Amino acid sequence: MRMQNQAVIHAIKESAGSFEGKSFSSTTFHLEVDLKDNGAGRSIGCVTRPFKFGDATEFDKWAHLGQSLPIKATAFFDVEAVKETAGGSGVKLTLVDIKPLEQVKKAA
Repeated sequence: MRMQNQAVIHAIKESAGSFEGKSFSSTTFHLEVDLKDNGAGRSIGCVTRPFKFGDATEFDKWAHLGQSLPIKATAFFDVEAVKETAGGSGVKLTLVDIKPLEQVKKAA
């Protein structure tokens, strides 16, 4: 199932290279999520969660926004049910697209 949601981007990280003969290339978006209460206690506030999207070249499309972070964006996720584990929710979110909500002016 596809889900659209407003998100706040706090950080964006490019990763590219090779390890043990295997190449890797990705961009990771750190999106704000609510901190959930759990059996160990209560919580207040938000944290960020990393979501990979695209390859390392995706970073170039966002690099000019560095001084403007955090910014609001529209994020599109694929939502899948997975086997629930002791530490998991039973839902897998995969970021499939992300776009800034507003045009951010470049610093002069």
